[in-house]
Amino acid sequence: MNIAIAPSMPHATASVRPRLRGATAEMVFVGRSLRHSLRDGESLLMAIMLPVMLMLMFTWVFGGAIDPSGAYVDYVVPGIILTCAGFGASSTAVYVANDMRSGIIDRFRTMPLRAGAVLTGHVVASVLRNLVATAIVIGVGILVGFRPTATLIEWIGMTAMIALYILAITYLFAAIGLAAGSPEGANGYGFVLLFLPYLSSAFVPVASMPEWLQPVAANQPITPIVETIRGLLMDAPLSTEPLWAIGWCLAILAVAVVWGAWLFRRKAARR
Repeated sequence: MNIAIAPSMPHATASVRPRLRGATAEMVFVGRSLRHSLRDGESLLMAIMLPVMLMLMFTWVFGGAIDPSGAYVDYVVPGIILTCAGFGASSTAVYVANDMRSGIIDRFRTMPLRAGAVLTGHVVASVLRNLVATAIVIGVGILVGFRPTATLIEWIGMTAMIALYILAITYLFAAIGLAAGSPEGANGYGFVLLFLPYLSSAFVPVASMPEWLQPVAANQPITPIVETIRGLLMDAPLSTEPLWAIGWCLAILAVAVVWGAWLFRRKAARR
């Protein structure tokens, strides 16, 4: 008896979702991080209120002793701006550490998107948050007597300098969040960096510090950055400070990006 053998059907190929193109994944994660920021209103409020309270304390409590003429507010606002940026960026370390601990990164690894998009989303959202907080701090400074004399070009240059600094320090905090074993640890490690402005010319001139401390204050990243911002806001002559400020920011950014990418591939890369 002849048995007809039906031709074998080709195996159905599993449909594979194409990866998101362009910056679609990054935009999705920027939106996600911004929504998380709005829901975590307390952190955003503290990132603004703490620098404002510092400015009011230095201006009204210590300002008269430091500069009886009342001009200390013009000196201290640039330092408060960088302090505000540090407080705001430090929350990125906690957000990233939370993502790593919650297991959501493993879920993202199953999706057709670039693994590092989640990190980019955290960083870009933090930069946007901090620019808004910086504008608020400058506005409060004007209310308490800050009188910048910058031209439009100098305002643009100052904004670009602040944005570059925020980008660099936010990437650094994101890498710290990846390296930390917990959100609490990330918060603790990041807190150490928030002391750098106090060891710079942000609040007092370097020349007023003890002689053994002056080389440390003069040759750390915050001093040229704050001097550049101060010079642009007050229309003061600048020497090599902008070059040093940009160089420090780019160096920090390069180290943070490479370190963060290595940590992300190690802990959450596709396998």
